[in-house]
Amino acid sequence: MRVVSSLFIGASIVLLCSCSATPPGKTETAVMTKLKRWTVGGKKMTNPQAATPDNIAAGREAFSHYCAACHGLDGQKTGVPFADRMSPPVPSLAAPHVQQYKDGQLKRIIDDGLSPSGMPASKGILNDDEIWSIVLYIRHLPPQGSLGEPTMYSGETCTEKGDSAAGR
Repeated sequence: MRVVSSLFIGASIVLLCSCSATPPGKTETAVMTKLKRWTVGGKKMTNPQAATPDNIAAGREAFSHYCAACHGLDGQKTGVPFADRMSPPVPSLAAPHVQQYKDGQLKRIIDDGLSPSGMPASKGILNDDEIWSIVLYIRHLPPQGSLGEPTMYSGETCTEKGDSAAGR
């Protein structure tokens, strides 16, 4: 009996170790995209902030502190080493399936997170003004790669990054 149990446990370990996650297929991605769009609330909420250069810049600043670790500074995963290896992969925020969300839905996603994904909730971390400005920034993303990669992945110090970004 002990031999059978040992063989069963050994075979189970071998099987589990040989398993690997695969990226979602086209059908799974399409179904989950439609399901998320249908279930995310906030469709009727409108952004109280106007799309002014100052508000978009404020959104970029808030985005760089909270969102850039996963989405890159430009919202398009630039310089994020794990973005495509997540399950599901981190989306480019410039992608049509993201841009099709209503502003209120984007706010709700930022506020509450999005399941099933790695998108965390920001409740208690970001206030409403910051979130609405991030939504404006998502609507006005810069060209892919134009902002470089997040400092945490580039090897630059914050001072070096700030000096070069400010043109000093």
